[in-house]
Amino acid sequence: MIVQACINGARPSGYHPSLPLTTEAMVYDSIACIEAGAAELHIHPRNLDGRESLSAVDELMVAIRRACPGTLVGVSTGAWIEADEGLTRNCISAWKLLPDYASVNLSEPDAPAVMALLGGIGVGVEAGLASIADAKRIVALPDRHRVFRVLLEIEEQRLVEADGVADGIVQILSAAGVTAPILLHGFDATIWHFVRRARQMRWSTRVGLEDGCLRPQGGIADTNAEMVTDAVKIFRDLTW
Repeated sequence: MIVQACINGARPSGYHPSLPLTTEAMVYDSIACIEAGAAELHIHPRNLDGRESLSAVDELMVAIRRACPGTLVGVSTGAWIEADEGLTRNCISAWKLLPDYASVNLSEPDAPAVMALLGGIGVGVEAGLASIADAKRIVALPDRHRVFRVLLEIEEQRLVEADGVADGIVQILSAAGVTAPILLHGFDATIWHFVRRARQMRWSTRVGLEDGCLRPQGGIADTNAEMVTDAVKIFRDLTW
């Protein structure tokens, strides 16, 4: 059970005043999140113009390894980042300083090839499942048991329906004998509901400006670290 900090994601520059879009800002936020209790970091590297880029992974990793030694770091491989399957694979193959793991969305057509590529270069696969269809797809893959972690990232905003999707995914994984650790997280309206559910189920979770900016008690968080602090308090509350 860990709290992961997801500090920026694909959010646009105007989403939040503290959204870290430069390497310097990402490092600053990462340090603050680790100090607040985050055990891991999930980051979307950006170019100098602020756009997401898989080619920016090396620069980010050099800085993060120096600032947060020993911390597990993951990045996204979202198909939208390069918007070209061949370019996505080429960028990943060119990484010199590797992240510990990378998220792969099973909803994307090239997901199996990206998973195989990551495994071949020694990067763990965090398999992102957002739907029942995603779960059915991963259990049909021959390397389904080799994933570093299963990432349940439920986009449904209505709580009952969102819980239903999560339950359905877990049932499919269990029936197929997939026993990889689970990290459950939501977006916007469901963030704190799923943090509490992860605590109840003894799963990991994540919080940060990638997923939303609201605090559990209401109001907008000032920083990623503030949200991490809130999540860690929920995880440490043994009476919850």
